[in-house]
Amino acid sequence: MSDASESGSRKVRKLESKKSEDAKTEAKELTTQNPPPTTEMEVHHHPQLEHKPKPWKEYLLEGFMIFIAVTMGFFAESLREHIGDNNREKEFAKALYSELRDDSVVAATKLQYRLQKEKSMDYLYAYFKDSSLTVLPRKFYPAFTTSFYMVNIFAFEPKDGILSQLRNSGSLRYFKSVELQKLLGDLSVAINNMRYRNEQDYQYFGNPLKPFLLKHFDFNWLNQVRHENSDSNMITVMDNYLRSNETVKAEILNVEQLDRGEAANMVAFYKALVISSNLLQINAYISTNKKILQELRQSYPLD
Repeated sequence: MSDASESGSRKVRKLESKKSEDAKTEAKELTTQNPPPTTEMEVHHHPQLEHKPKPWKEYLLEGFMIFIAVTMGFFAESLREHIGDNNREKEFAKALYSELRDDSVVAATKLQYRLQKEKSMDYLYAYFKDSSLTVLPRKFYPAFTTSFYMVNIFAFEPKDGILSQLRNSGSLRYFKSVELQKLLGDLSVAINNMRYRNEQDYQYFGNPLKPFLLKHFDFNWLNQVRHENSDSNMITVMDNYLRSNETVKAEILNVEQLDRGEAANMVAFYKALVISSNLLQINAYISTNKKILQELRQSYPLD
């Protein structure tokens, strides 16, 4: 029994040894077929390119081309701004010319009205001095109305909307003419002086003319005359009345309280204000306005 057992043990050991060898052989084959990845990275060497330095002429040419490009861009931008400034200058010149041309017509018309007012004042002054205050001629009340009652229609209010806009926005710099710049400054002074004189006229109308009118002026006469002539221009209404054959009765109210000398002095003083405004303020504005219009016509295509 012991021999058989030993023989069986040897067979078992042989089988186990054979299995071990087969396993080693199989592992070796697998290793051969799939080798493990190497830990070292392969380094690929490229041939180095040789950089030769450029000739100095090429660097100079490249720099010159860059300079030309920058310079051309600068001149193009300057040209664009110059064209834009010229266009704006022409538009401002047209707008200013239109405003001043219209105002020149108004100023000339107002001056003619004021000269007529001076004649009415001359008549009224002489009448208050020594004529009848109870039997009034047909011409008296038109002169009385023109001299004392009509104020606003004789006032010249210059327009300066465009000029103020140009001045406040700094756009006056677009006008390159030194003479034009000076004339625009003179015009601003003339406008301010005209407005100041108008304010003086309004103050004089407020006192003493208005209290005098409320006390002595026959507003019933004025209402009847305006009823017959509904024109909005009071100067035209007075002219039409004088040219017509109609006579509207009128009287000086509270005539017993009227002081001839005081009334005549009021007329004389008011006339002095009107004459001063005509000779100084309005004429100064008209003269400066005319020079600016001439300068604008010579410098810009305004047709």
